[in-house]
Amino acid sequence: MKIGIFGGSFNPPHKMHKKIAKELIKQGYVDKVIFVPTGSKYKYKNNLLSDKVRLEMLKLMCDSNNLEVSSYELKDHVIYTCETLNYFKNKYKNDEIYFICGADNLSYIDKWKNGLDILSNNKLLIIKRDTFNIKTLLDKYKDYKDNIIITNIKENEISSTKIREMILKGNNNLSTYLDTEIIKYIRRNHLYEN
Repeated sequence: MKIGIFGGSFNPPHKMHKKIAKELIKQGYVDKVIFVPTGSKYKYKNNLLSDKVRLEMLKLMCDSNNLEVSSYELKDHVIYTCETLNYFKNKYKNDEIYFICGADNLSYIDKWKNGLDILSNNKLLIIKRDTFNIKTLLDKYKDYKDNIIITNIKENEISSTKIREMILKGNNNLSTYLDTEIIKYIRRNHLYEN
């Protein structure tokens, strides 16, 4: 089985996250996607909702058998991507593990903890973005080109930041961006309102 590991803050998880996962499955890149939310101890994200709340929202979004959620990174200390990938490679020894990565993240993956090790020892499924030149990125990481798979999937510019701002301003037109169950969950728990 081919398993895609999809990390992120998912604050909140939105329709583009789900679309990327489903398209990767539909187009045969992977058979299953596991969403792995970043723990709240991660120092570059200071506005995260609690681990529990983001995990619950992801579970609401995963509406099919080939979409799963893992709480692996939700610990009382920071877990780095290199550790996460090693964890899943050990857990699923007989399967192929792929790291789902946006072109924006690929552009500076060499600055991540053990970033070049991630490139050397893992297969990456790259989601295109208009703002990043894929050829430039492939030139930058030419030594790792066999591990970098450019998918046919392009991310549009839905952002969790924009969604949070809309909620804060009282904008109720969220159905374009969020699943109904997640909208209900956000409203019920008064999330992102201040």
